[in-house]
Amino acid sequence: MKTKFLSISLLALLLIGCKKGEGVESAYASSDYAVDSASVSDSISMAATQNVKDRQFVRTAEVDMEVKDVYDATISIEKQLQTIGGFVTKSRMEAQTLSEDTYNTSDESAMLIRKFQNQNRMQVRVPTQKLGEFLDFINDKKVFLNSRIISAEDVSAGIRLAKMESERQAKTQSNISQLKAGKDKVNLDDNNMSEANMQKYSDEILADNLKFSTVDIFIKEPKMSVAKIPIINTKNIDNEYKYSFFYDVKNAFVEGFYLIQQIFVFLISIWPIVLIGGLVFYFLRRRKMTIKP
Repeated sequence: MKTKFLSISLLALLLIGCKKGEGVESAYASSDYAVDSASVSDSISMAATQNVKDRQFVRTAEVDMEVKDVYDATISIEKQLQTIGGFVTKSRMEAQTLSEDTYNTSDESAMLIRKFQNQNRMQVRVPTQKLGEFLDFINDKKVFLNSRIISAEDVSAGIRLAKMESERQAKTQSNISQLKAGKDKVNLDDNNMSEANMQKYSDEILADNLKFSTVDIFIKEPKMSVAKIPIINTKNIDNEYKYSFFYDVKNAFVEGFYLIQQIFVFLISIWPIVLIGGLVFYFLRRRKMTIKP
């Protein structure tokens, strides 16, 4: 009899908890987040379209695929985003150089042969209710799908925690307001307001992630492209001006002449030393001649 009573009590508590949970989640649940999985192609994962009662999902996707033309595919994706109410947060289109060689065609000209692959990395935000439709659209642009990862993070518990935190902060603010005015009250009020602002900021980010799904897209062309770029034959120009015999000989004569001038000027600048040295040499020589029998 005691066991039966405990079972009935637990069942009642679970029912009450479910009803409270529905009330907490009602702030986040709206028609914006409802997804009609029946309207999406079978080629798209259930993670992009599932709609479970009393559950909220933050959906993200990563797509790596090869397309016929990267530029055309990029423009097509951007136009589709405008149609469904999405937007681009990052787009980096570049040509990955595979090899580069230079061939001289004449003394003045050469040809640069560059082999490359066009690619683009994009990050886009898609309305969550349109995620399956968008993935189905870009799937039609592929010539080969390397990988596709779709995630649906269940944030239902986080939403309930955010609701409880908001209630706690409101209760704390009410208690603070009943305190006497003073420095401690100002500090408590400031700290509680800071926590409330951070909680509000987190709630807005979560609400945005529920409304818009983030999709990272990497597209590239399966075959390399070749660019032929006319350039100047720099090697021949370098050889032409690398060494000039007559020019260097002429410079050698000029530099030698300047060296003689510098030596002459130097000797003039030390004339007192030269004069004293000459006189000393003269008197020593004369004295030597006088002493000699």
